[in-house]
Amino acid sequence: MHATTVGAYGSWLDRMLPRGPARLSLRRRDAPGLAAWRRRARARVERLIAPPDSGPAPRPRVRRAYEWDGLHVEHLRWANPGGPATEAILLKPAGARVRLPAVLALHCHGGNKMLGWRKVARGREPVSPFVRRHVEQYYGSAFWANDLARHGYVVLAHDVFAFASRRVRTRDVLPRVRGDAPVADPRTAEELWRYNQWAGGHEHVMAKALFAAGTTWPGVVLAEDRRALDILCARPDVDPRRVGCGGLSGGGLRTVYLAGLDSRVRCAVCVGYMTTWRDMVLNQCWTNTWMVNAARLPRELDFPEILGLRAPLPTLVLNTRKDQLYTLPEMKRADRILGAVYRKARAAERYRCSFYAGFHKFDGVMQQEAFAWYDRWLTP
Repeated sequence: MHATTVGAYGSWLDRMLPRGPARLSLRRRDAPGLAAWRRRARARVERLIAPPDSGPAPRPRVRRAYEWDGLHVEHLRWANPGGPATEAILLKPAGARVRLPAVLALHCHGGNKMLGWRKVARGREPVSPFVRRHVEQYYGSAFWANDLARHGYVVLAHDVFAFASRRVRTRDVLPRVRGDAPVADPRTAEELWRYNQWAGGHEHVMAKALFAAGTTWPGVVLAEDRRALDILCARPDVDPRRVGCGGLSGGGLRTVYLAGLDSRVRCAVCVGYMTTWRDMVLNQCWTNTWMVNAARLPRELDFPEILGLRAPLPTLVLNTRKDQLYTLPEMKRADRILGAVYRKARAAERYRCSFYAGFHKFDGVMQQEAFAWYDRWLTP
């Protein structure tokens, strides 16, 4: 075998993965009917990722509201069972008087835990150089949540576990774990860089703690994204029958779990996070986050099939051919797997996968395809 992320152990770990469709795959000849399969497989995935009990849906507090750049903007905050409060932004066309379709805009990881919703949306405040660099690198300089809201949607973007308002404050961490990370909230470019470097290394510590407590990183993130979905669907200005979600990279990963496990998401767009477990084991686990991992899950379903749990609901996957996080052959294999799932569900026209030139991104051209997909399935 060629060189792997884990050296000579690669072939051994590779043999642990199913050779054909995994035990709960809809692609198996002995798979039950679509509804029974979905019910059984979703229950198993939920058990394996072990989302913590989040309690009743939170009641968000509107911290500020105003009209700006053609939009009605609300800055929201809500409490969580643990850790600091979640901050979020809600955007919709100014002057809208009817219930609108809505999208939960899921921010990326990007190795940048100082930022959350500000990666994909903005209010009227000036954009800092720190934020602008991130948006230029990954989003073609566009705040896509704002553009989608102007397109006729209610869009909610929130900070998720361990990012921005939900980040781990180093002042709360044991000194031996904190090391030389800045204790005060980072302000300068150098302090922001040092915090993000520290937070990247701290993922291993947090993942161990989550496992020891009986949960997982994808379980915690799913629970928080569901709380945001609760808030969005409960709004009087939202048509809960026309709600979608989507995001790049870590936002694509969040789309896989949320859209795969929650049928309130009627339309999903997964950008820059679609490959196979084999790719992660042999080639790319070093580029990926603990937000994806749960023990035994790869023996039950291949990674694309988690998103496939939503079939026959509409799903769009957007990839780039030189994405640094995955290998192109495994991205294409993931596309074939999802295509087979949707054909088995007799909904081939409700799945699409597109490949773009370039590296890891969600730029303007890709955003146009995503917006058109939302329009196709969420507008009357």
